[in-house]
Amino acid sequence: MKFVLAPDKYKGSLTGFEICEALENGLRKVYPNCDIIKMPMADGGDGTIDVVRYYLKADTVRVTVNDPLFRPVLASYLYSDFTKTAYIEMAEASGLKVLKDPEKNCMQTTTLGTGELIADAIEKGAKEIILGIGGSATNDAGMGMASALGFRFLDKEGKTLLPTGGNLIYVSKIDDSRLDTALSNIKVKVACDVTNPFYGPSGAAYVYARQKGATDEEIVLLDEGLINFAKILEKQFKVDVQKIAGAGAAGGLGAAASIFLKAQLTSGIELVKEMAQFDANINDADWIITGEGKLDDQTLSGKALQGILNSAKDKGIPVAAFCGVIDISENTARKLGLAYTVAISKDMPNLEVALKSSYKNLEAAAEEFAKSLT
Repeated sequence: MKFVLAPDKYKGSLTGFEICEALENGLRKVYPNCDIIKMPMADGGDGTIDVVRYYLKADTVRVTVNDPLFRPVLASYLYSDFTKTAYIEMAEASGLKVLKDPEKNCMQTTTLGTGELIADAIEKGAKEIILGIGGSATNDAGMGMASALGFRFLDKEGKTLLPTGGNLIYVSKIDDSRLDTALSNIKVKVACDVTNPFYGPSGAAYVYARQKGATDEEIVLLDEGLINFAKILEKQFKVDVQKIAGAGAAGGLGAAASIFLKAQLTSGIELVKEMAQFDANINDADWIITGEGKLDDQTLSGKALQGILNSAKDKGIPVAAFCGVIDISENTARKLGLAYTVAISKDMPNLEVALKSSYKNLEAAAEEFAKSLT
């Protein structure tokens, strides 16, 4: 028997690596000589950096850059000198996690630090950059990021603007005469699982700015700024960013990456699968075993499980899902493409006990699954 173990994490309980270990222990009690390939997955959210490190065999690089409020912060990214690939999570330098609650105000925050991380990776020799853009504290449409790479954003008097969300409305021209020439030789991919447009009711400001500290009045101003910025981008780069799916991601960084970095926006799980050479490794597998903390309707929208099911379906491989909680019917699970499901917390008295018992319960559930196959 060949089993491919490809779980996402159980948030607050087990990492993907720990889940693989527990599953293997349970399976080998029944199939001691089975072939097991451990391939922890992630969808671009929390914990993705650890999974990426595993596949890229990358080193951690630490560098002092600007935080969202232009203060020095020590941020890290991954770099593989062998493949010349860098993995950068914008949240490290430009994320909400860097700020205290009273400091959150996306009128004043910037993605400058993210751009500085990109610049550092280019200086180290990176030829490919993978950018994760979840958890941002910004709504500057990537002005800060682009500023770190040589772009200048000018007002109608030709003065350089501070790259913040509040200044989007004042941008009159973009000066690209001082760009780093190495930028043209870099391939950039962005892990982007949202499809929000740049501006409007479903855009960056109206959907995300409130959680980044903006008031109702500021959200209106930010959206007007995005509309103005979109006009400038179309005038200079001949691209209507409002037509780019995901342009509004991370306060407009989706659009900025597409325009300024010529980046390809794709789903986080597809990027991780590509790094892991997932589709090649599942060949001839009898089962793929996956799972996440909670299996619900959100599983259908860009999550790791959906990406795994897509690959499994193409090769006709059955998929088993071991989850902490299952919040869909068995019929819905079958329609998703799952041949076997189990909620490992179903007999637990409360959440606290369930979390503490996750490893042991998962191991037992894997053993029961293996017995069912005999």
